[in-house]
Amino acid sequence: MKPVPKITLYLIGDSTLSVKEKKAYPETGWGMPFAVFFDAQVRIDNRAQNGRSTKSFLAENRWQPVADSLKEGDYVLIQFGHNDEAKEKTDRYTAVPDFKNNLLKFVKESRSKGAKPILITPVSRRKFDQNGNALETHKEYTQAVIDVAMQEQVPLIDLDQKSRALYQKFGVEQSKLLFNQLEAGVHPNYPEGKMDNTHFNELGAREIAQIVLQEIKKLEPGLAAYVVKSSAVK
Repeated sequence: MKPVPKITLYLIGDSTLSVKEKKAYPETGWGMPFAVFFDAQVRIDNRAQNGRSTKSFLAENRWQPVADSLKEGDYVLIQFGHNDEAKEKTDRYTAVPDFKNNLLKFVKESRSKGAKPILITPVSRRKFDQNGNALETHKEYTQAVIDVAMQEQVPLIDLDQKSRALYQKFGVEQSKLLFNQLEAGVHPNYPEGKMDNTHFNELGAREIAQIVLQEIKKLEPGLAAYVVKSSAVK
């Protein structure tokens, strides 16, 4: 008989971690490989959605069902910023003070149910300067997440910084291999090709998921105890 999960780990955020439809492949959210890192005692519930900011996630009533379902011992991984900073899209754009307030809402309502929030800075886009240095792409919004984490003493994963370090390690050209970048005629989903520096392919999603996993092992050793013991998960 399959054991009943005793912990639910919710993921809320945007397209960089969401579950993709087949028509989007090889685009892959990092929440997809992340879901297989844990044993049957942990259920991964990925509520992240393409194009969502904290503002639209709340406005579309995507948060309340999560809040209503939370129980003591659950976790909520919170990663927003990509769409909050999009000033040209009024349904998504969230000024920094409002962004902070929305993060506070997620944190406080999670804690009120006995769940543990973990804040994650927005994963970096791929952008290099002329000298081959990986550039910061979410400065204000990354700092806002850090500020809320410090203020509320919430565990923090600085995925912005750590993803940039990953791109730097790969370098200007090789880092393209982490993203949904395709030449024309290579993949039936993108017959005209795709040059995307925001969304990952399978390799990139796995690399980012591994970073998140390593940070969780440091921050939450109790949760780390449920990571599958396998040479494939280090």
